[in-house]
Amino acid sequence: MNPVQNFLQNNALTPPAFASTSRYYGIETAQLTQPDGSTVVFVRRRFLPSPENFAPLQVITIAAADRLDNIAARYIGDPQQFWRLGDANGAMQPEALVVNVGSTLTITLPEGVPGVGNGE
Repeated sequence: MNPVQNFLQNNALTPPAFASTSRYYGIETAQLTQPDGSTVVFVRRRFLPSPENFAPLQVITIAAADRLDNIAARYIGDPQQFWRLGDANGAMQPEALVVNVGSTLTITLPEGVPGVGNGE
């Protein structure tokens, strides 16, 4: 057995359900027992963070054919982090951020990381 897994099991610790880069990291799971006795595990509700929790780095203008995954790859370094752009810009549906050519999108540091010029 993997020594880390062995340690976790022997010390009643469970690894997080999601990677630290996931939008669901740190959100608890819950269980629902079905009438037939089977158990369904689900992720509890995730609330959209306040845009004030993000330190802005720059504002970009959306061009034709821009996609969030490409923007995330260019500015964050990982296309799978597109959801961070939605969080930082208060978008329940992140894809809506690139629909209107000429609209602006704020590129930020990760949530809670203080930036230069925002009083921290």
